[in-house]
Amino acid sequence: MSEGRHGPGCADVLFRRPSPGGGEVALEDYARALTGAAQATALPGEGEPPAVRGVHLCGLPAAVEPAAGEDIEAFAREMAERSGGGLGWS
Repeated sequence: MSEGRHGPGCADVLFRRPSPGGGEVALEDYARALTGAAQATALPGEGEPPAVRGVHLCGLPAAVEPAAGEDIEAFAREMAERSGGGLGWS
């Protein structure tokens, strides 16, 4: 399913502030493991430089708790800080 066309068990975790792009696979893996979702897709932000504005999750066993959404955003922010600006591993 894509953003805006949610099926059963899908949700978007939108960030308060977009995070610099890059390393989206690690972010998707983290979000999937934290929430128990079957699938996760990073949501691209608009403009330059590329950014990630959240994660779309499908196959969720339950609703995403607000604390889990905050953890996912914090993970993206911490990765960006460690890598000097992008969502990459240092």
